[in-house]
Amino acid sequence: MMMMKSQAALLGLTTLAILFFSGAHAAKITFTNKCSYTVWPGTLTGDQKPQLSLTGFKLATGISKSVDAPSPWSGRFFGRTRCSTDASGKFTCATADCGSGQVSCNGNGAVPPATLVEITIAPNGGQDFYDVSLVDGFNLPMAACKSACLAFNKPKYCCTPPNDKPKTCPPTNYSRLFKTQCPQAYSYAYDDKSSTFTCNARPDYLITFCP
Repeated sequence: MMMMKSQAALLGLTTLAILFFSGAHAAKITFTNKCSYTVWPGTLTGDQKPQLSLTGFKLATGISKSVDAPSPWSGRFFGRTRCSTDASGKFTCATADCGSGQVSCNGNGAVPPATLVEITIAPNGGQDFYDVSLVDGFNLPMAACKSACLAFNKPKYCCTPPNDKPKTCPPTNYSRLFKTQCPQAYSYAYDDKSSTFTCNARPDYLITFCP
């Protein structure tokens, strides 16, 4: 509890409305690091689609960097911390490592525990969906915490059969703990009502680390 209260969340997500849109790109996604330490963002495209032009990069304190995402597109973003390169040239991170051995994740996702930002960009200016997810746990600068599903691997925590429906997989004490700390974040598999947000009119997105 003390560790969780020491920092409200690793990631904050806000949307920026845009007045004009042109070109082939549906959305510009900007990453800003307000942490007192370096973060290495990673990106992962879903649905077996081509990856974005940047799948991983270094983001020092106070720096912003943008990447364009096509329409339609769906994927997730995560922040890796305490990263380094060993004598053999292998790149690894203490939290949210993607296992590629490089700064670029090259289609690999984050190893839990990891805080995730998930965005689905609709075609033809339709309705986008986005959320901040703690389903895979959350990662902090010096420590990390697994979700109940990752820790116990039981259906009642993972919402897997026979607990694979909203009625049979309600919030648990563990997911409520995450929810208390981050009320708008996805805390378990069926947390849609309070944690999935929509946006119209082809917005750009700003992902802020340590907002």
